Amino acid sequence: MPAKKTSPVPFIQSLDRGLTILHVVALSKQPVSLGDLSELLKIDRSSAFRLAQTLRRRGFLACPAGRKDYILGSAMWTLSHQYDWSNMLVRVAHQQLKLIANELNETAHLAVREGKNALFIDSAHANHVIAVAGQTGELVPLYCTAHGKALLADADERELKSQFGPSQLQKYTQSTITSIQALAAECLEIKKRGFATDEAEYNEGMRCVAAPIRLADGSIVGSIGISAPESRFLKQQYPKYAKKICKVAEDIGALLSPPDQKE
Repeated sequence: MPAKKTSPVPFIQSLDRGLTILHVVALSKQPVSLGDLSELLKIDRSSAFRLAQTLRRRGFLACPAGRKDYILGSAMWTLSHQYDWSNMLVRVAHQQLKLIANELNETAHLAVREGKNALFIDSAHANHVIAVAGQTGELVPLYCTAHGKALLADADERELKSQFGPSQLQKYTQSTITSIQALAAECLEIKKRGFATDEAEYNEGMRCVAAPIRLADGSIVGSIGISAPESRFLKQQYPKYAKKICKVAEDIGALLSPPDQKE
């Protein structure tokens, strides 16, 4: 029996073009000219001008002093700073977080980047008598935790030096990475394999595995993972646990991404 064809979802063309303008201007390092917008949208200059001026009237676009090309306007800044992105991520990911905690029977955390730290914004706990105590709202270092290193996965040595400085990093345990060069090498490996581990690098006797949550464009917006005492979380379990966590991270990223950007 042939597969049933799905009809395309209807959309408003002018609104779609306006949002395309915002997306292009946001990603451009230079002000975008009217000619560029006209060429991008494959419409005449007068139509592109009306769209851009409508967005400018509402504060979503602006023109630099003395110029006629476009940059993002103050309305975009206001919206981005008023919206709680962490809360949005929690709402989207909470069911998956509970799923991974129940399936692996270990404490699971959701984290975002906060300066030089990873911030736990949600957690789901296992049924063990001895459970990991990491709480929502706790900050942990980026460079020596699985969540932190997952959030740093795309960083190169130059970026890491800019973030942490060239000097030695603070040592928490015998396993803590203390050099930027070693951290850069590990970030490269994390990016290749898709997950990060923590071999008692921050807390003695603890093992953790976490995966970055990526949008369709590849950008990292959070991390999800589990933590457990090393007596219960054996080293040979990393591949099994990492596979499940990477799948959940991928599912969350798909939920956060625009439909037309999903594979």
